Amino acid sequence: MKENIEKRVVGLFFLMLAILTYVAWFAVDTIKKSRNKSDWVRHTYEVIGQAKEVSISLGAGDAEMRAYLLTGDARNQLGYRTKYAAMVNALDVGSRETQRDISERDQYQKFLTLTNLIGKHIAFTRSLVQARQQGGLDAARQLELANPEGESTAEINAVMNDLERRANDLLQQNDSEARTEAILTRQIVYSGVIANFVLLVFAAYLIKDDIKARRIAATALEEANAHLEAKVQERTAELVKSNQALKKENLERRWSYQALDHQFRYNQLIVNAVTEMVFVISKALNISRTNPSVTHLSQWEPQELISQSIERVLQLPSVGPTHPLLAALNEGRELQDQPGTMITKSGAKVSVRFNLVPLRDADKVVGGVVTVRIVPGTPAVNA
Repeated sequence: MKENIEKRVVGLFFLMLAILTYVAWFAVDTIKKSRNKSDWVRHTYEVIGQAKEVSISLGAGDAEMRAYLLTGDARNQLGYRTKYAAMVNALDVGSRETQRDISERDQYQKFLTLTNLIGKHIAFTRSLVQARQQGGLDAARQLELANPEGESTAEINAVMNDLERRANDLLQQNDSEARTEAILTRQIVYSGVIANFVLLVFAAYLIKDDIKARRIAATALEEANAHLEAKVQERTAELVKSNQALKKENLERRWSYQALDHQFRYNQLIVNAVTEMVFVISKALNISRTNPSVTHLSQWEPQELISQSIERVLQLPSVGPTHPLLAALNEGRELQDQPGTMITKSGAKVSVRFNLVPLRDADKVVGGVVTVRIVPGTPAVNA
């Protein structure tokens, strides 16, 4: 969940950055185009200005030339020469301005046409001036009447008017294109701003939703931690209680073991204090314990008898197929004052009387205790 929201927010910011980059690029490109168009417009106005300069200089020069033809005043001659020179200069500038751009080839051709026509016009005015200087005003009038088309400026004016009209048409076209581009630029900028605003609002919503989810998760985590802490405390209390109970049980068990140990020691002391020989046997008739009287009377050491059959020390008369001690243990009954023969370590045989008391554990016979006493006055018989 967290990673998905982060990816979405990062993706939204990259998208916003892409939109801003595109808008900025488009705006810069539009500014470049506007600058180029502005330069072109300025250039076009310069071309129109040169054309108007040609027209004005032509009219002023013709007026000065006619005044010179009438008066012969040198000032008028200087005036028309100056005007014609300005006209030629304007033609030259206009030709150079229109020659650089291939899109202005039509205007360039018109300037060339104007240059040709004006050249002819200037050549004709020179012939008029020369006729005036040589034959007077009448000679100049006769030459003008003989060549009326040479002085006519109608064709020159028509070419200049066409040049200006074409330039104005280009200006209007450029102005229309500039307005269209301005509208498009404004739409793209507005659209980019609106799109970025919408994306920013959406990103803010995602961030707000993520913060809300984080708060809910933090609250749930705090509740879980509190619940876990309560569980831990409860479990700790249970463990402490169990530990105390275990300590008490261990103490009681230790006391019980001590009591058993004391009881065992007391029992051992009691058994050891008995003057008769005492044998503790299993149901298989194997000796598991003896008292000091056994060693004293039979010379057998305890380690020599432990785990050995009692028949090694005590022999009983056979009264049936089953050994009397084994039969009594299996039946769980006692034997009192029964006859038998004790075999000492040296091999001597002594007549004895014995008793058997079965040992029970949960009402089950697990062994027995055999007490043996020597019959007084019975001599030992060597085997």
